Formats: sequence, structure tokens, C-alpha cells
Amino acid sequence: MSNIRKQGLIPLILLMLSLWMWPLAGNGAEADNEFRVVVTIKPLHSILSGLMQGIGEPELLIDDSRLPHQFTASPEQWQRMQQADLLFWVGPELEASLAETIGQLSNNTKVVELLSHTGLKVLPSRHQQQKRDPHFWLDNRNLMIMLDDLTLLLQQMDTKRTHLYERNRQTVLARLARIDREYEYGYRGMKAGLGIQYHDTLQYFEQAYALKVLDHLSGSPLQQADARGLLRLRERIASGEAVCLLSERGFPTQHLALLTQESEVNHGVLNSFGIGLSPGPDLYFQLMAHNTDEIKRCLNADMAQAGKARSAAQQDRLVAAEGIGKGTFLLTDHLGRLVTDETMLGKFAIVYFGYTYCPDICPTSLQIVFQALNELGDKAARFQPYFITIDPQRDSVGVMKKYVEYYDERLIGVTGSEAMIERVAAQFKARFERVDEASDDPDLYLMDHTASLYLLDPSGRFINKFAHGISPQELAAKLDQLLE
Repeated sequence: MSNIRKQGLIPLILLMLSLWMWPLAGNGAEADNEFRVVVTIKPLHSILSGLMQGIGEPELLIDDSRLPHQFTASPEQWQRMQQADLLFWVGPELEASLAETIGQLSNNTKVVELLSHTGLKVLPSRHQQQKRDPHFWLDNRNLMIMLDDLTLLLQQMDTKRTHLYERNRQTVLARLARIDREYEYGYRGMKAGLGIQYHDTLQYFEQAYALKVLDHLSGSPLQQADARGLLRLRERIASGEAVCLLSERGFPTQHLALLTQESEVNHGVLNSFGIGLSPGPDLYFQLMAHNTDEIKRCLNADMAQAGKARSAAQQDRLVAAEGIGKGTFLLTDHLGRLVTDETMLGKFAIVYFGYTYCPDICPTSLQIVFQALNELGDKAARFQPYFITIDPQRDSVGVMKKYVEYYDERLIGVTGSEAMIERVAAQFKARFERVDEASDDPDLYLMDHTASLYLLDPSGRFINKFAHGISPQELAAKLDQLLE
């Protein structure tokens, strides 16, 4: 399983040469001035449509007539793939029949398997050993991570319109960041009740936003439910343990009546593949809005609170700059030294709130910070990164010391009393909450938390907040601009 879940980023040029094998020479765009891009499924077609807006329209390979799991290319679709300069697909875990088809394409078609992107958080399937969960787009942070590489590839294959791709990248990134801010602000609504899912599609969403799904009946629409699973889910519904049953639009649900009969369980219908929605740049954002609203309604969440979170995110007012980072505090660093609001003065401070037991988001964020600092060279000395724990119960000075030694000696790890940590987090308007696991071990829990980077100037004045998913290159460029 070690090769299934990939973390971290490598330089873009190595990524393209070694992993995805995207040769940049070819006949497509330069020969006849018509750049042909084919994308298999609607959610990813939506992102590519946004990147290509005003340039051209990527072709959607799989429409609503069948699920990707059951797709077999027709002669006409085979011809479209043959004529494409670029073909994007998820991977054999989703479009299984394409694995053999792709191997028969000519070298003129550059094929990109998105699940093989090394920067993504790729989770193992919970139902098939040695398989990957293909639904990575339901964590929008994965798309934020991938966006730079998609843009660079399009620019290098269609060199005459590089400025248009960059303009579109910024637009798409801003829309993805608004989703992240909305969920960061309104994530508590996700936990109003507990639910079960007919087909297991939400693992990425669960991990990204601490949504608790009790159980699943089936791993995919191709997997038959067994009697034991039906009885187990039926009992959880009948006992009232689960208040919500989620299914997917277009997926077979022949046992739905059996599961819900003589119960008052809520039924929500997700639309993770955008079935019935018009293809284009807006589709991904429509399906994410639909899914989150459907989940919250099904779990009996506060829909008024959800509406406020969405409104605030759309107006870009989630964090008011005034007062962020201001206030006195007394903490301890990983070497036992005092850290106060005054000791943090003198350099640009990059502040991140996390915890050492964090399985994925915290390590990825720290990697991005230090890759950005490495790109700055000698200029990096003017920046000081801080890692402030939001889990002081487990993150002692000794634990923080080992964590810092593992990452980078430039990092200052910060801990303190629970009251003081809460005070500092409030000053930065950073939110966190303990999420207990189903275990008798009191030390087995996760922390749901704000995943942004805060930037202060040498006088302690708040400058900016960077959403999770910013690339090392973009962060380095923004930091470098401060020094000009």
C-alpha cells in the first residue's frame, strides 16, 4: 500500500519527464493551429474548460448515458481520442475499459492519468486491496494542487496562448479557494448527525472536512451488495444510529426500499459526477454546492449557517485583515524558549496552525513553505516560519523538537497551554476542533483545523492569508514581491 498514497511535490519538469511522461514535441497544436483536448468525465472536464475558456472547448468523452465504470469507447469516440493532442483520464480504477484502449493510441496523443500526479492526496480504496480510490476531485484542494501543472502543460503544448492560460488559471484558482474558505468557515454543519452511504464515493471529502460516514453498502456501482452488509446498514438505520442515507445519482440502488422501509431516515442524493448538469466551467462548482447542501440537509444540519458560510466565501470576507495576529501571548518553542508577540518581530513571519499527528494536510503545507523558501535562495533568511500546534495535549516541547528536526531547522515549533493556544488561534481567526475516533483510547483523535498560511510583516502587521493548495512556485513569487 506504500505506493498507493502519494504525498509531496517534486519540480514540475521532473514530474512531466518522469511520471506522467508528457512529451512536449508533437504535431497537434502547432501543425494545424487546432488544439484538441479530450477529458473523460464531467468534473475534470469542467476544470479544463475553465483553463481553456476563450481559447477552445475540451471535448467530453463520457456523457450521462453511462457511468465511467461501465464505459466502452464507440468507434466514433475512439477516433476522437486518436485525433486528440491531449487525453485526460482518471485511471483504471474508474474508466477500467480505457486502460487497454489507451495503450493502442498513437504517439501523437499525449495521455495524462490524473491519479498518478505525485502532488495529489491519493487514498487507497476501502473495498479493494491495492486499488486507489478514484474520486480525488471531491477534495477541492487536490484540484488546487494540480492546477499549476495542468496550466503548465497546456502552455507548453499550445505556446501561442500562454498568457490566456495563466489568466484562466488565476480565475479557476480563486473559485476553488472560495470553496475551501466556505467549508473552512462552515464545516461544523457537516457534523450535525451521522450518516451512511450506499456507494463509497466520499472518502476524500470525509478526510478533507472531517465528515463522519458510519458505513457503506458497496464500493462501486459494479460491486454487488451482500446480505451481511444489507442487514448491518438496516440495523444502523432502524436503531436511529444513522439519521441519513446518501446515494449517488445514476448509481443503481435496488436495495434502497429495503434499507429505508418503516424508518424515518433522511435520504440524500449526491451528484459527484455532474449527471444532468451542463458541461462547462461552472459544472464542478455546481456539483460541489449540490453535494454539500444535500449532505447538510440529510444530516439535519443548520442550513442557515451553511448559507452564511457560502455567502461570506463568495463575498471574499471570511477573514477581515484588521486585528489578525494582534495581541499579547506567551508560548514556548521546541527548544524551551519563550515565544511572544514581541519575539516574533524583526522578520516576515509565516504562521501555520497544525499538529504533529496530522496525517496529510500539515506535512504537505510545510513542504510547500520550505520549497518556496528554497526557491528564494538567500532572500529566505528574511522569513521565519512558525508551526503553532493546536493540540498541546500531545504536542509537548519534546514532541515538537523531534518534529522540527524531521522537517527543517529553520522551522520554529510552538506549543503552550490549551488556554494560550486558544487565545493565539482566536487572534489569527484560525479555527480548530477535536474529532474523536471510534476507539476506547483517549489519545486516538484527529484535529479539524484551518489549513491556511498567515503572513505578517517584520512589525507584526498582518499582510495576507494563503489558502491551502497554493503551489510552492506561487508562494515563492508572492513572498519575493514583498522584498522588491
